[in-house]
Amino acid sequence: MMEVFKFGGASINSIERIQNVVSIVKNHEKQPLLLVVSAMGKTTNALEKVAEAFFENKQGEALQLFEQIKTQHLNMAKYLLVKEFLSFSAAFGDICTEAEWLLHDRPVRGFDYYYDQIVCLGELFSTLLIAHTFRENGLPAEWLDVRDVLKTDNNFRDAGILWEETGSITESLLKPMLQNKKLVVTQGFIGCTDENESTTLGREGSDYSAAIFANLLRAEKVTIWKDVDAVLNADPKQFPEAVPMANLNYDEVVEMAYYGAQVIHPKTIKPLFNAGIPLQVKSFLDPNLKGTLIEGKKQGALPPILIRKSKQVLLTFHTKDFSFVGEKPVGQWYAILEKLHMRPNLTQNGAVRLMAVFDDHPEKIGQLAGEAESIFDVIVQKDLTLFTIRHYTQEAIQQYLGNKKPFLVQQTPETVQYLFAE
Repeated sequence: MMEVFKFGGASINSIERIQNVVSIVKNHEKQPLLLVVSAMGKTTNALEKVAEAFFENKQGEALQLFEQIKTQHLNMAKYLLVKEFLSFSAAFGDICTEAEWLLHDRPVRGFDYYYDQIVCLGELFSTLLIAHTFRENGLPAEWLDVRDVLKTDNNFRDAGILWEETGSITESLLKPMLQNKKLVVTQGFIGCTDENESTTLGREGSDYSAAIFANLLRAEKVTIWKDVDAVLNADPKQFPEAVPMANLNYDEVVEMAYYGAQVIHPKTIKPLFNAGIPLQVKSFLDPNLKGTLIEGKKQGALPPILIRKSKQVLLTFHTKDFSFVGEKPVGQWYAILEKLHMRPNLTQNGAVRLMAVFDDHPEKIGQLAGEAESIFDVIVQKDLTLFTIRHYTQEAIQQYLGNKKPFLVQQTPETVQYLFAE
């Protein structure tokens, strides 16, 4: 049986942490292992600036920013590699040359297309360095350009997986590599169209990549290595008293993500659920900790799970003639949301009004309010916080909300949500 490991950007953002990844993998080298790796910490943000400069026809600035990213990776390679440095620098140079051809050009297509062609380089760079570092340390790692396997549509920045095609190539190319080499290093977050154009998979794309391959390879388990001890019941930056949860089921993780917890994205869970593959979340800082196991078993008792989302906007849509908010107006409203690719974090209907809470993306909020004004009178209230407690108790409500006066309250037997001013 084989396993899939996913390492995020924080786990490889320094010499010491890359060496730590080598140690973790050495402890698991007896079985076939697929490593799905993100770009190094901050690299994606830096490449986004390259893409923005290029799209604004600032080719000189784009090339200068790109040179800084190249230098950072080469400097790390000089610390990590001796025997493998020439091999790394040759392969690294080939990828850079291809990117620089693009950056010397002029944009003639949409921004999302160029975003994907440029931002995907972060994962290619990091995995190339990781694979050569493994070889330097006696691990026979094979580097795989995931774009040769993971095929997608051309919905740039949020590409959809072509499952049949990807499955066929996984079977013919990736599976034999794992059987022969035992250790394969590839990229998360990115894929490729049939036209050989790079794509990215959207939010939490690297976790999703790991789940896709686990599903297609029928892996024994997926382990996501993070900088926390386990999945916690709250963000420890906001709630220092947050506690780890040893076991969760798929349903709970999807619910937590739906309400805004920075945990595992639902699209990552689906391929694992479909194949009955457990997901382990472990700490790369202390691999001996148990972490959190996520699987399909019945869920035991959990502590209150706290999710605080700031920078929220409440839009109130009131019918113009005091007629009921019926099927037609609501249908028109949802059609506008679909067109704008917007999802409310909370909705509540009354007889003549509909209220919805969104993340504050000013441009989209303005578009939604503008388009809805043909159907409703629209009121916009900003600078709000949405506080969600799953598995709430009265003690938790009192402790975390106290005497705050909410604009909205929404309650089910398992979850309560409060919207209030920041």
